[in-house]
Amino acid sequence: MHSAGQPVATLPVSITELGGSRRGSRLGLVLAAAGCAGAAAAAAARPGDARAAAAQDWSPFVLVAGLLLIGLVAEEDQLFSAAGHRLARLATRGPVLFAGAVVLVAGVTAILNLDTAVAFVTPVLVYSARRRGGGETALLYGSLLLANASSLLLPGSNLTNLIVLGHLHLSGGRFLARMAPAEIAAVVVTAAVVGMMERRSLRARMQVAAKPERPLLGVGMAAVLAATVLVLAVPSPALPVAAVGLTAVGVRVAGRRERPARVVEALGLPLLIGLFGVAVALGTVGRAWSGPADLLSHLNLWSTAVVAAGASVVFNNLPAASLLAARVPTHPEALLVGLNLGPNLFVTGSLAWVLWLRAARSAGARPSLARASLIGAVVVPLSMAAALGALVMAGTH
Repeated sequence: MHSAGQPVATLPVSITELGGSRRGSRLGLVLAAAGCAGAAAAAAARPGDARAAAAQDWSPFVLVAGLLLIGLVAEEDQLFSAAGHRLARLATRGPVLFAGAVVLVAGVTAILNLDTAVAFVTPVLVYSARRRGGGETALLYGSLLLANASSLLLPGSNLTNLIVLGHLHLSGGRFLARMAPAEIAAVVVTAAVVGMMERRSLRARMQVAAKPERPLLGVGMAAVLAATVLVLAVPSPALPVAAVGLTAVGVRVAGRRERPARVVEALGLPLLIGLFGVAVALGTVGRAWSGPADLLSHLNLWSTAVVAAGASVVFNNLPAASLLAARVPTHPEALLVGLNLGPNLFVTGSLAWVLWLRAARSAGARPSLARASLIGAVVVPLSMAAALGALVMAGTH
């Protein structure tokens, strides 16, 4: 249970709300309508290509829905907050706290997806910094930038991995072996840049933390462990993971420990539906028009990553992945590096930005998009170069 007098994160986070405003909900509905219209137009114009695009894109969205449900239950069992409290007690200095936060964000992202990480871990890190008496900006911006950087490790860590993975036919274990060098390099570089640019917030000497919360080792922990095994061992884990998430939430709803309305809010269906529709529409374009595939076939490893990063900012990385991976890409690993790390440049890059803004504001923080983008402008080229270099050195490109 939460200790008296301590702030409690208001979760789950609604994907459809930006800063808790009604405008954010309306924007989610507008995107849902636009996505449905785009998918319908694609189906009418090129039904075969639209079916192929939908077949490639549906499983990532089902998987992230299941992971968000598991994250909701895990958060309510205080698994994340307990980890944050323990981290705050163990860290005697700001840099130590930051290093622990890097490990926490990377671990949750790898296992439960970057969207789950930014939605549920960001408030925990903000509160951890405050309980220790230090600045929070390094942990605040690090939670977003590190989540994107950590999302190269497992197929379920990022929806883009699953969209591109359809052409690679790799198990979770083989994907891990292939992409681990790039992920480690990207995380190290991202952490170093964030720590350097926000070093002032890490200088304050910390005070003794309050007594940490105790996690409930029940449904949430079981669901997390099940999801981890499924993502690593099952070639197509979307439906099994979604089943685990639905079961975990169903147990809570049946026991009257959760309201169905909160579950629907946590999923943020309008935005997921909208992004899926846009992804199907662009995937159809990529199959009907050879332009994107021809462009990628003439690019080397480095240029492929740059194009993917730019496309993620222009279209969002999920529709960009559907467009650029509509046909078998020449450099799939480099494509993933650009699609996963490029979104750190700007808020349009990934769904994680929307979740991060909402989660940070729910914790009372005031994140600056300008500051986050400035750090991202430094992080992205350096982390992409490090990730691509690691792939070349490991011989997995």
